[in-house]
Amino acid sequence: MREIGLPHPRLPLPAARQADDPATFLGWLAEAIPLVEHLGIRGMHREDDALIWNVALAPNLNDKGTGFGGALTAQTTLLGWCWTTLWLRERGYARDVVVAEASQRFLAPVTGDYRLICTPESEAGPEQLEKRLKARGKGRIALVQRLWCDDTLCLEARGDYAVLPDA
Repeated sequence: MREIGLPHPRLPLPAARQADDPATFLGWLAEAIPLVEHLGIRGMHREDDALIWNVALAPNLNDKGTGFGGALTAQTTLLGWCWTTLWLRERGYARDVVVAEASQRFLAPVTGDYRLICTPESEAGPEQLEKRLKARGKGRIALVQRLWCDDTLCLEARGDYAVLPDA
């Protein structure tokens, strides 16, 4: 178990312009954030600018037998943090990322295993973040997370993620 107040060691950066191995990153994430091993994340992959998790519903049930809003909210927030962290790591940045603002809209009950998809809110978002990092050493990006249960959009979330300057 992690000790309170002590940062977890960073995962070594991948080779220049290379993406992290998804299984290695998820393993590190479960050590860094103990809650992760209980979220039911079955897999993670990228498709263009999207980061996608496949998630089991069983560990995220509420008292009604559907998805627990608190667990789903935690997952959308964490998925945005992962998108930002992985994007930075692929560009050689080992930086701290924090969620600055987050909101969710619950649209339908989650009744089975699901997928969470995170993308930039704006197509220009990643380029703008890169420019801010080079000019000011810090930046922000707005991301959207969508939870799909089969073909039903059950949850849409939005978050602003801040990349902190080097300490």
